[in-house]
Amino acid sequence: MPEIRQPSPRRGTNLPRMGDFNLTVILDAIRRSPAGLSRVELAQIVGLSPQTISNISRRLLDQDLIYEAGKEGTGPGKPRTMLRLNSTGMYAVGVHLDPAVTTFVVLDLVGAVVKHSRIKTPAGTDARAVIDTIAAEIKQLISESGVDPARIAGLGIASPGPIDLEEGTVVDPPLLLGWDRVPLRDALAAATGLSTIVDKDVTSAAVAETWAGGPSGAGSFVFMYMGTGIGCGIVLNDEVVRGTSGNAGEIGHIIVDPEGAPCDCGLRGCIKSSCIPQVLVAQAVEAGVLDGPLADVTGPALQESFLELCAAAGSGDPRAAAIIDNSAVLVARAVSTITNALDVDRVVFGGPFWTCLSQRYLERIPALVREGSATRKIHEIEVVGTGVGEDVGAVGAACLVLEHTLAPRSQRLLLGD
Repeated sequence: MPEIRQPSPRRGTNLPRMGDFNLTVILDAIRRSPAGLSRVELAQIVGLSPQTISNISRRLLDQDLIYEAGKEGTGPGKPRTMLRLNSTGMYAVGVHLDPAVTTFVVLDLVGAVVKHSRIKTPAGTDARAVIDTIAAEIKQLISESGVDPARIAGLGIASPGPIDLEEGTVVDPPLLLGWDRVPLRDALAAATGLSTIVDKDVTSAAVAETWAGGPSGAGSFVFMYMGTGIGCGIVLNDEVVRGTSGNAGEIGHIIVDPEGAPCDCGLRGCIKSSCIPQVLVAQAVEAGVLDGPLADVTGPALQESFLELCAAAGSGDPRAAAIIDNSAVLVARAVSTITNALDVDRVVFGGPFWTCLSQRYLERIPALVREGSATRKIHEIEVVGTGVGEDVGAVGAACLVLEHTLAPRSQRLLLGD
């Protein structure tokens, strides 16, 4: 297994009027060190003066975002007071909207799930009804969590793409019928009273991995999102890559089977037409593994049928196993294309449909990716499951709020901002 490189802390600046940026730099450094850091260590890591460190530490202590965790030290000199994140100092709510299932979490400041719930995504094309259902579930989740609402920094929504980041709208995703230019961000902000951020589901999952995934979220990696659709989140040198419009990771039209089924883009054998759950379920119906025809191919019924297919493969049905195993080969081809283009350390799989695929995929895909790697003689590409768990999309949505609120961002350096 390749060595896991820990994320590099940001450096602060001693220029005037940089207080907010420096505060987030220090908070980010403490967040990346679960054992805590002393003020002396912080000064060495982020490059700020001891006086600046002391002043900002006092502000963070007063805001209950950090706490003094006792003294440590065995060498010469007096022991140093360690600073750690206060998990109860701030919370965020995350929602992952998938065409099949919608997941909700309340996340604390260290990325731990305080409360979560999951509902079947309401069927039909009425986006307003879905939004009302989501808003009601958010309010109930917050109430049941016991968290002080005043400490909730905001609401993050992970949505299928494409999306318009600036407008906060969902722009006609292929598996959410009727969702064209739906103002998801503003609608949920109005319904819940929470400051709201919307981002793509695959990007949110990648953010979750960097915040709460542990070693699998360090360095450079791609997050292969296995849901109703298949997408890719990208992290390079600990930075999430969003692209020009925030829609990086749309990989549905990578060709993985040149002789495969026609795709709606006019080509053949794209990911979208070859290995998403809807296609695999249709293959299972044709092979007699599942009863058909499937009446609803975009919602909870699809998820139930796909779980049934995976269960049949796990129980030894050779027809079901062949369908899943062939999809692993096709997904591995897509992964090789992506990893060769980006030259990353690892591939992380996750998403709502990952659990039922994980055993067969992890038995087959690592070797296929190794064979297809252009850099296999230089470095290994690790293939792993998410370190966050099944709720990775919703956790990522909540992490969007924490990232926006607490992570060092270049915008904080704009003096007129």
